[in-house]
Amino acid sequence: MSIWWSLHLRREAASVPLARRLLLGTMETAGVDPDISYDLSVALSEACANAVEHGGVTEPGASSEAYRVTAYLDGEKCRIEVVDSGPGFARAQAVRPAPSEAENGRGLCLIQELADHVQIGNKPGAGGAVVSFDKILKWRKDAPLMAV
Repeated sequence: MSIWWSLHLRREAASVPLARRLLLGTMETAGVDPDISYDLSVALSEACANAVEHGGVTEPGASSEAYRVTAYLDGEKCRIEVVDSGPGFARAQAVRPAPSEAENGRGLCLIQELADHVQIGNKPGAGGAVVSFDKILKWRKDAPLMAV
């Protein structure tokens, strides 16, 4: 069983729950275990929030209105990718926990805790950040689209 979808979303806070609900609905319909679905939906929300906050183009006249979310459920794995057109990540930037008193800055660390494999980098050439993550799926016993 294989399902994939891709969304082009405006860099607005209201786009984050839209992506999350679509992912949760897809996983529920496919029969993915609710705990796995929840973990992935939180990770997706964090990646989308990061794109909304930091994903704007810094060049004058360039469009920074949208970011892209792609989700693949393929066999026993789900892969999610969030791509924006912002400045991207500094080359030497490592994902470090935010100080406990910080009000933000925990999103990438949270994604790493919730997913099995995380890649954080930049788009080649044009710039922009790419956050992708994978998780091994578990299925409900009554899953209609369970991987065989």
